Amino acid sequence: MDVTVSALGAVSALVIAIVLILKKVPPAYGMVAGALIGGLIGGVDIANTVNLMMEGAKGIIPAVLRIMAAGVLAGVLIESGAALSIAETIVKKLGESKALLALALATMILTAVGVFVDVAVITVSPIALAIAKRAKLSRMAILLAMIGGGKAGNIMSPNPNAIAASDAFGVPLTSIMMAGIIPALFGLAVTYLVAKKLARKGTFILEESAVVDASTMPLFITALVAPLVAILLLALRPLFDINIDPMVALPIGGIIGAIAMKKTRKINEYAVSGLGKMSGVAIMLLGTGTLAGIIANSTLKDVIINGLSASGLPAYLLAPASGIFMSAATASTTAGTAVASSVFSGTILEMGVSALAGAAMIHAGATVLDHLPHGSFFHATAGSVNMSMKERLKLMPYESLVGLTLAILSTLVFGVFKIFG
Repeated sequence: MDVTVSALGAVSALVIAIVLILKKVPPAYGMVAGALIGGLIGGVDIANTVNLMMEGAKGIIPAVLRIMAAGVLAGVLIESGAALSIAETIVKKLGESKALLALALATMILTAVGVFVDVAVITVSPIALAIAKRAKLSRMAILLAMIGGGKAGNIMSPNPNAIAASDAFGVPLTSIMMAGIIPALFGLAVTYLVAKKLARKGTFILEESAVVDASTMPLFITALVAPLVAILLLALRPLFDINIDPMVALPIGGIIGAIAMKKTRKINEYAVSGLGKMSGVAIMLLGTGTLAGIIANSTLKDVIINGLSASGLPAYLLAPASGIFMSAATASTTAGTAVASSVFSGTILEMGVSALAGAAMIHAGATVLDHLPHGSFFHATAGSVNMSMKERLKLMPYESLVGLTLAILSTLVFGVFKIFG
């Protein structure tokens, strides 16, 4: 479609979307409204603006379908108690003396095997509150441990953000997941070190926490079956060139996991719950697609690229920078990755950056500012440990430090030294 939106229109679309989301308008509607108004401000008539929005939404549909399918795996992990079983086992094995490391590791693993990062934090939080009360750890310390671990796990997971990057760059999902391993390990280390520094800062847990009922949880070994089957099926492509799409691999993993936990009769119940959790993300991504359609067909890309060239900075920095910028605009790793990937993937590839490198750096960059207050993650995580908004705001610089660690390591690995991709 030979229609171009001005850079002013694209920036207006982003600003309007952010303002509407801050005003508590649902993110999907906020982005649709921002895209429509931005297109009109950018000098395009209403018919062509809508067409650009539709084209952008069409581009995101493959990712949406795969995300809906992933709901089966997510539903099984969360509703069966498998996620809680995995988390509690890790915390028990490491012990109270290494409580902060245990909480970070538990949240990282839960997110890495396919649980949403905010759901992973909420799942681990009852354990975290009980430990924090006994060990006299602050709310800030335990929440940063969980959030940092979640961010690290998120860049090596089959979660919606990884699926969006995989689709936009045409890279196998397992390659995106493996690309996050090295940055994630550094992110975990930084999370632990910073959380230890915060152990005596802020408010403390005084009230009794709800006791986790271990009798309702599956065994650790059977809890691992679902994610392991899903990951093994996805790994067939890079290992043996057998291509099993995530839309097939993720639900099969969930179903076999439910059978292993002797929860066969509840598979449909888990699938319904998982679909409910994924539907919000899927709808948000369609809204994201409309915004991406406007930005992708605007001169904003040229302005950013020219600015990068004029500064003398290397071209590969466009990848992490776009991930950071879009995650700040949407306050979401998923939406940030989806917009940045769909808008800038073509340009990044034209600059000579490999598909895997571009996808990995955008993905890591999208964790830097995904916790801003106009997103749901900020509020959901605050609620998980009963933290006040004032204290939650104080935690943001430390979260950004963890995200920045992930982005810097990914840029060093894929941009500077080009170790992979």
